[in-house]
Amino acid sequence: MQDGSRVIPSKVKKTQSEPTTNGVIATILKKRDPGAVLVFGDGVSGQLGLTMDVTEKSRPTVVPNVENIIDVAAGGMHTVCLTADHSLITFGCNDEGALGRDTNEEGSEAIPGPVEIPGKVVQISAGDSHTAALLDNGSIYVFGTFRDNHGSLGLLKTNIEKVPILLESKIKFTKIASGCHHLALLGVDGNIYTAGCGEQGQLGRLSERSSSRDCRQGAGQLLTAAPIRIKPRFAGKFEDVWTGSYNTLAKDVNGNIHVWGLNNYKQLGVEENLYFHPVIASTFSGHTWTKISGGEHHTLCLNSEGEVYVLGRKEYGRLGLGQDSEDATVPTKVEVCPGKKVVGISCGSFTSFALVEDGSLYSWGMGSVMLGVGDEEDLWKPTLIKGKQLENRKIVQVESGGQHTVVLVNPSS
Repeated sequence: MQDGSRVIPSKVKKTQSEPTTNGVIATILKKRDPGAVLVFGDGVSGQLGLTMDVTEKSRPTVVPNVENIIDVAAGGMHTVCLTADHSLITFGCNDEGALGRDTNEEGSEAIPGPVEIPGKVVQISAGDSHTAALLDNGSIYVFGTFRDNHGSLGLLKTNIEKVPILLESKIKFTKIASGCHHLALLGVDGNIYTAGCGEQGQLGRLSERSSSRDCRQGAGQLLTAAPIRIKPRFAGKFEDVWTGSYNTLAKDVNGNIHVWGLNNYKQLGVEENLYFHPVIASTFSGHTWTKISGGEHHTLCLNSEGEVYVLGRKEYGRLGLGQDSEDATVPTKVEVCPGKKVVGISCGSFTSFALVEDGSLYSWGMGSVMLGVGDEEDLWKPTLIKGKQLENRKIVQVESGGQHTVVLVNPSS
């Protein structure tokens, strides 16, 4: 799942590449030059954008006619691309509206197509069956649906949204992050807001009894974005937020990492299996964390030194610590490419990816074509991804979804 580059309000001089509405200027923290998109993995639902005739790719492959892209997101079975002119392109499974556009024509879901949103998009995120888009004025549009153990939960109301709909809020937002079936939002007020499925505690604001649609309050309180509840009362502010499949992590202004949601393999670095309200994970102390990405039962963490740490379940090699390793209950360093800094990370459900400063990409975890190495053996250590279509190209972003992986590339300098 994808939480994207953080978008922050800025008072810098307005430029053509920094759209503004209502006096709010939003910029992607680390701007990227527009580039091309490469994909690999399972394409049975059209999520590779290579037509319905292409059901898988074991090596990185260029998506034709998708150019000038500055951000990508990989959902459960769909892909979202943000163009340099701040519009959206989607492709993949549209059974529950995750593409935000009409795909009635046979095969059209596998052909990259534009999504109509009334504004300029600056950041995107994607879950299993939903997509979110943050606009330059701090508002958010969403489409698709969340799901829970009973099936489709709805999005803003208890129905599927097949075209973008405005998330109504008095708060403006600076970042969005998607888990499988929940959204975590960073407000300009420094609070974290959540919406979606809460069965594993990933919303961080409801008791266990109130976290199901079957509770007395119904699904409405799940689908309405509201601030997390911290006990004891936390007077500070947050500056970043990330999601795993069924949990959420946030960094406050003092550098503390707050966690909530599913922790059954200690992927959050705390003790209990479920947390319905945020707690500070002291196991994260001692580092300045710049990005965190979560899979189903594991977590990847990137610090300011360009080092990667992992937590959670060892099976299938998703931790990258070798076949003799145990589950990691605290952040444990994994050697990706000795002597070089890692600049980006992403988790699939059972896979891990690390982007190195020289533009090379490493993968490890459950054997599948979504690892991009050409075979389907489990990888217990970080392994360099190679391919003809990576020649003379530098990877600048990686995002891994449920069954496929998406990378953004620029020409090598």
